[in-house]
Amino acid sequence: MRNTMKKDKSDTTMDELVALCKRRGFIFPASEIYGGINGFWDYGPLGTELKNNLRDRWWHDMVRCPPIGPDGVPLEIVGVDTSIIQNPKAWVASGHVGGFSDPMVDCRACKARFREDHVADSQCPRKPSKRPGEHGECDLTEPKEFNLMFQTFVGATSGEENVAYLRPETAQGIFLNYKSVLDTMRVKMPFGIAQVGKSFRNEVTPRNYIFRSREFEQMEMEFFCHPNDSQAWYEFWVDTRMKWWRSLGIESDALRRREHGSDELAHYSTVCADVEYRYPFTDPEYGELEGIAHRGCFDLSQHQEHAKVKLDYFDQERNEKYIPHVIEPASGLTRGVLVLLCEAYAREWVPKDNDDTTIRQAEPGKQAPEGYEERSVMRFAPSLAPVKVAVFPLLKNKPALVEKAQAVFAELRQTWPTFYDQTGAIGRRYRRQDEIGTPFCVTIDFDTLDDNTVTLRHRDTMQQERLPVTELKARLAAGLV
Repeated sequence: MRNTMKKDKSDTTMDELVALCKRRGFIFPASEIYGGINGFWDYGPLGTELKNNLRDRWWHDMVRCPPIGPDGVPLEIVGVDTSIIQNPKAWVASGHVGGFSDPMVDCRACKARFREDHVADSQCPRKPSKRPGEHGECDLTEPKEFNLMFQTFVGATSGEENVAYLRPETAQGIFLNYKSVLDTMRVKMPFGIAQVGKSFRNEVTPRNYIFRSREFEQMEMEFFCHPNDSQAWYEFWVDTRMKWWRSLGIESDALRRREHGSDELAHYSTVCADVEYRYPFTDPEYGELEGIAHRGCFDLSQHQEHAKVKLDYFDQERNEKYIPHVIEPASGLTRGVLVLLCEAYAREWVPKDNDDTTIRQAEPGKQAPEGYEERSVMRFAPSLAPVKVAVFPLLKNKPALVEKAQAVFAELRQTWPTFYDQTGAIGRRYRRQDEIGTPFCVTIDFDTLDDNTVTLRHRDTMQQERLPVTELKARLAAGLV
């Protein structure tokens, strides 16, 4: 079968996607049995697999097998895993204690709190706006700064001297370990230090599912280089990161590069670009997926000054000492998961029989035409799919079929995440696998017992092919790259 219609993301409502993710075990509201807690999410069995697959792909492509540099030589990038809680002096040096805040206003009528720059897009719960997009309550307080870091205490008492913070970004842990990496890993300029880990921001208005939450995971890399080369490395990393996201199967027109205006730049940054994705809740506009920032030498200079530790670098090739400049590609791992979910999800009309080979995009609000039925499918890139292959005996009450299916399952599960299912009609089992994005299904039927062949069914086209069991692993390996 062939798909003749290009997916329109505006047809993908977040309600549909959120419902599927909960129904099939991708993402659950945190503490749901107690009514949940706003801005926090739990990842179910399939969501955990998907997130780990994306994380492992990033780690492989950034650390284990880094990109090839402009000179044709592989880059040198090493990994760290730093503590969520650091000495609070680090956050003073980085500027987070004094400047990591949003200006907030309160509505005196409804007691709701809004970010000052979001007032125009907010709706006062007690007094509806007169026009769409216009805030309907003018009785607002003066803006007050609201620090986004979660505060905690270290030790047995909760005095001022025991105050600490949950990290709002993973980057500072990298900068704090810069000298240790230099002293132990024999790295030379230019080189990178990468990290994947959780960060925490006390967002006042978490929204759009897992797009903006209070607990999230980041994939960050700090690339240290000579100041004179920093602009060239900035361009290299913007281009490289755009290509990487497209390599995951994301449609090219769903991604774009957007340079920050001068009014958007952080105080330490000379230039910054975002890799943006067209989410269903931003369509036709785009929202941030990853930022690539030129941080200059701000962070190392600040920590050198506050910690009284030399963080400059002696470059033997240049016979020069300098504080490196830093290019930072930083993306949200959990936000990347949302992109994969949005990109993969589709509602389709598929033929009830095999005479028609056309899969049609389902039209919102309409039922499938005669001879068709609707299916929901997650078209993950096979290498990222949580489950790679499912194995079914045609009938569960035929011991010979079940025994053979379990033998095939036992063989495949040694290589790939494999699912076994013998309950329900075969078509219903296919639909369940379509909804979780399993690229291949293997069915064991009576012909299998005669000639040791199986039916391999393809998720995207729904086509089926017959092949010997002895060729199955090679065929799957070719299709799961």
